[in-house]
Amino acid sequence: MAEAGTGVGKSFAYLLPAVRFAVENKEKVVISTATITLQQQLFEKDIPLVASATGALVKAVIMKGRGNYLCRRRLDDAVKEPVLDGEEYDELRRISEWAMNTKTGGRSELSFQPSENIWASVCSEADMCPGQHCPWRESCFVFELRKEANNAHIIVVNHHLLFADLAARYQGAGYENAVVLPPFNRLIIDEAHTIENAATSFFSAEFSRTGISKQLGRLYHKRRGNSRGLLVRLCALLPANEDPLDSMAAAMEKIRSSAEKLDDSALELCGAEGVYRLAPGMNSSDLQLSLFPGFKSLRKNILALANLVRGIIEELDDDAAADPVVWEIKSIIKRFEGIAEICAAFPEFMKHENDVLWIEKRRYQGEQWAVFTKSPLELSQMLKDSLFSPNKTAVCVSATLTVNGDFSYWAGRCGIDQIEGRSPISGLFPSPFPYSSAVLLAVPVDAPLPDDEGYQEFVNMSVSRLAAIAGGSALVLFTSYLSLRSAHLAALPELESLGIRCLKQGDDDRSRLLQDFLSDESSCLFATDSFWEGIDAPGDTLRLVILCRLPFRTPGDPIFEARREAVQKRGGNPFMELSLPQAVMKFKQGFGRLMRRSADRGVVAVLDGRLLKKQYGQLFLHSLPETKTNFGGLDGILRDMENFLF
Repeated sequence: MAEAGTGVGKSFAYLLPAVRFAVENKEKVVISTATITLQQQLFEKDIPLVASATGALVKAVIMKGRGNYLCRRRLDDAVKEPVLDGEEYDELRRISEWAMNTKTGGRSELSFQPSENIWASVCSEADMCPGQHCPWRESCFVFELRKEANNAHIIVVNHHLLFADLAARYQGAGYENAVVLPPFNRLIIDEAHTIENAATSFFSAEFSRTGISKQLGRLYHKRRGNSRGLLVRLCALLPANEDPLDSMAAAMEKIRSSAEKLDDSALELCGAEGVYRLAPGMNSSDLQLSLFPGFKSLRKNILALANLVRGIIEELDDDAAADPVVWEIKSIIKRFEGIAEICAAFPEFMKHENDVLWIEKRRYQGEQWAVFTKSPLELSQMLKDSLFSPNKTAVCVSATLTVNGDFSYWAGRCGIDQIEGRSPISGLFPSPFPYSSAVLLAVPVDAPLPDDEGYQEFVNMSVSRLAAIAGGSALVLFTSYLSLRSAHLAALPELESLGIRCLKQGDDDRSRLLQDFLSDESSCLFATDSFWEGIDAPGDTLRLVILCRLPFRTPGDPIFEARREAVQKRGGNPFMELSLPQAVMKFKQGFGRLMRRSADRGVVAVLDGRLLKKQYGQLFLHSLPETKTNFGGLDGILRDMENFLF
């Protein structure tokens, strides 16, 4: 495990030995990254550069999740269905034309962005794949990609795809056969600080009213007099005197109705906080009346539809049963049965000690709905058994794996420190960038504590004055959207009068928002959680990073709260063992947004009084590289900052 600061060249540090080892030993090396963007950078830039510099004849393949690739069988089926409107027809026509020429079938190759509904109807999905029985197998993009991967030295994947493979192997598929990936036992994990969150996301199960509606729509929907969907095509396989479509549609309507009633009850429980967790020890008498009947009704109606459809399928003759539409219907029914399992777990939440069961309110374009989630409480044992123990080599690298130079927190959360007889090798490699001369760390000594009256007013005033002095080129990071809105509203009049464009997270798609920020050197971006890391804005695009508050997890995070309770239950200190180290690692990520190239120069301002007034603030400061500092009053900081930048 290696922590390598920005500019060390960690990609080349692992690629050079990986390429040489893979070629000389004819062994596969899998490299997993946090995002598709990082995958593309490795595959398109870094690996070709290493191969060119060393003269290595290395074959590399990039693999993304199946949903990124076109399925020829599903496209053929979609084209044959009745067209609902001209826009859908046009998208399908353009995808069909592209399918005749594309070599990879990858969505990123498309010259336009298809609607989610259209792409979802034609993309490859693991549980929808008939495998050997597919009539399009010989020209299947995913099958061809897997053949390429089988012959590759280096396979570049993302964490989600890696966990899809490891989960299948861990659950019985074994480590000697091809599963999602070809067999391997040499693994490099880049951005390794994200793997606990990535694994939590992968091993969680969820459903919502909107998700149920989409799946029901794939089975059957009717608009403008046209009936469409998999069940319509199923009925076409039945004898002429049988048409159970009405009974299946009625069963689906019961599911839709019970999902809506459950959604209403859940939204009421979520209230203004937007989150409701079913925690062990809570009084569930109110839930027995308000929520649990909804789960039971939805589960009952799902199982009724499943039994009805399976009964119809069992009556098909062999030829009809082999039709791909039957396979796809079975797959959707399995998904519904997975939802039924979650419905069964919620009323029995007291028995699920190793799971976190929670409800979250979501909003989009004026609509709101509830998402019901079942997540694993702890993952260290599972990660140890599925990821670290089976592999001969596991290299984990990131710019943030330590707290004050200590790997213990990250190693403990991921289980890498639990492997008997195999102690991990670790190394700290500081950034070569000139932080001591190029970065000013400013913390106003007059900043209130976050719980003090007047704290938000201080943030609003400080953000506006700091960004004005810098002339924009600022990334303002928050831990809550409420605080973000307040600061943005307060700063907007002054900054825009100075010609500084104020961008706010939530006003546009994340990638477009980031592109707008990168293309306008005088802009100021107000953002929360996901923008604390993975933002690369070199040069004058970013000269000021404002961290408004130390990034402790909010009390409303149900998984984090459950993990805190688990630490306390075993006699530990949740703040010292979980909250503090997690916040320090995220703080380092936020700080790291400023210096992306050795010539960069700028200011990091922290507006949280705890950094200077609380003893644990020293842990945050000691985890940063040495910089220039100003821990004085805000007015003095503004003067110092102006002299430093200009």
